[in-house]
Amino acid sequence: MKQFGGPAFFIDRNDINTDEIIPAKYLTEITKRALQPHLLEDLILDGKEFNTDSEEFQQAKVLVTRSNFGCGSSREHAVWALEVNDINVVIGESFARIFRQNMFNCGILAIELSMADIDRLFALTVNDGKVTVRIELENDMVVAENENGETIKCSFSMNPFDKELVGAGGWLAYADQKF
Repeated sequence: MKQFGGPAFFIDRNDINTDEIIPAKYLTEITKRALQPHLLEDLILDGKEFNTDSEEFQQAKVLVTRSNFGCGSSREHAVWALEVNDINVVIGESFARIFRQNMFNCGILAIELSMADIDRLFALTVNDGKVTVRIELENDMVVAENENGETIKCSFSMNPFDKELVGAGGWLAYADQKF
């Protein structure tokens, strides 16, 4: 089964749409790899452009955000941009329905947690501390730990088929195993 987790990057904003995840001008690219340097390049946080060159962002395997992540158009390119940047988990309060399913289809976990649990995860970053997240898919558990050793555990629920699909690595890997 695929392993999920790693260094986390926190984006404290609701309603991050697919145009911000991967700008529309890159939708003509013919490979996923061509999308890689453009992930979140049009994202605006606190009135400023998002710094995609930071070491912390470049090393991230997990994104933690707020609600309605992946809203906007249902383009699969936005998920591909996450995939090609080795993001294997996005944790938020909610996801756009089609976007969430596209994530599962590509073998990326979309984990929905309550606002209280999301706030607890963000609290681990006090003093710009780095946070590592581990997903225990078989136990429906998110385990996050900061550099000071503070640990938070949050349970989540997921449809059994989606869990199997993501655990296999997405639709292609699932089909290879089953058919």
